[in-house]
Amino acid sequence: MMFVYLDNSATTRQYDQVTQLMMRLMKEDYGNPSSLHRMGVNVERFVKEARRSVASSLGAGDDEIVFTGSGTEADNMAIFGVWEARKRRGNKIITSKAEHPAVMEACKKLERSGVNVAYVGTDSKGLLDMDELESHLDESTILVTIMAVNNELGTVQPVEEIGGLVKERANILFHTDAVQAFGKIPVDPAKWKADLVTISSHKIHGPKGVGALYIKKGLHIEPYIYGGGQEGGMRSGTENTPGIAGFGLAAEIGHNNLRERILAMEKARNYLLEGMKAEIPDIRINSPEAVFGDKEVGSELKAEAETNTKESRIPVSSPGVLNVSFLGCRGEVLLHSLEQRDIYVSTGAACSSRKKGSHVLAAAGLAAPVIDSAIRFSFSEFNTVEQMDYVLVELKKAVTSMRRLTRRF
Repeated sequence: MMFVYLDNSATTRQYDQVTQLMMRLMKEDYGNPSSLHRMGVNVERFVKEARRSVASSLGAGDDEIVFTGSGTEADNMAIFGVWEARKRRGNKIITSKAEHPAVMEACKKLERSGVNVAYVGTDSKGLLDMDELESHLDESTILVTIMAVNNELGTVQPVEEIGGLVKERANILFHTDAVQAFGKIPVDPAKWKADLVTISSHKIHGPKGVGALYIKKGLHIEPYIYGGGQEGGMRSGTENTPGIAGFGLAAEIGHNNLRERILAMEKARNYLLEGMKAEIPDIRINSPEAVFGDKEVGSELKAEAETNTKESRIPVSSPGVLNVSFLGCRGEVLLHSLEQRDIYVSTGAACSSRKKGSHVLAAAGLAAPVIDSAIRFSFSEFNTVEQMDYVLVELKKAVTSMRRLTRRF
């Protein structure tokens, strides 16, 4: 039996080098980076190096990176921080109906407090309705928060176009949750005209419990956590130095081999997709079939979503995600059936897996039988074609068996 992990959108296996560095910081260089003695100064160096690595991977300055305890915290910091700093300028925030719970729940919290939150719809592949977004922009808007890559469908949003549209208006900030974009496609806050960008460590083979928020230089938002003034006063509390150092190293490794990582994920994804279409009937491909970077990968890589005209925009997917419905099956039951074969997938976002149904697939207008039978396969650079052959064989067995059982009843 082969072990195949295809839940990389939920979390990834740490690079061995990351684990080794973190062990060193736990066993030897364990001082507090705020301490004035030699051990503190030595550990502070690791934090500075990590900040430099993360900033470099975004084409940003060191002073534009704030480390947080997770991507969720970074999203919350951006949304609540902007609200507290700009609530006298306006009372409106715009987001989408297909955001991660970290954004959705933060917006709902503000909505309960009287904030006007507009939720923009998507098409059947999860692509944002740009006309609807534009119609919501007005003088009362202080923030637009739209994710760069959808965590369930993999859809790459036209973030550059969104940023350009937002910046045509004065005093509106643009935040993007790039947790599922970082390490899968190039992330460029300047090109995207983004004021705030959220990223996370454990999605790129770094440790859990660490995230970061890019805050454009010169922009003021209110701090999220108060105390000793760490992270430039934006996020007080003793730094998780092993985690931050591990995040920095993972970001450096991922940035240096981004081309190879994208190609590896794309190869495994496309092979699995074509195999399912050939071998398993009655399936629905929920993700866009076209992959970001199919034609060119590297420093000049561009998505079709950015080059298409407004009238003929074609949805494309991150190479890291493939969402498929197996009609006649229950997604959760199929997940556990594959688990018995040492194949690990998901039915949606891990952060909301205990909730009923997928709000993302519902926002895309998919019918209940399609939503209930959906499986998300998410890839890393470690997935191979040989693994996909094994998945196809076992997946076909599981789907066939489940459909036979369903027909009996």
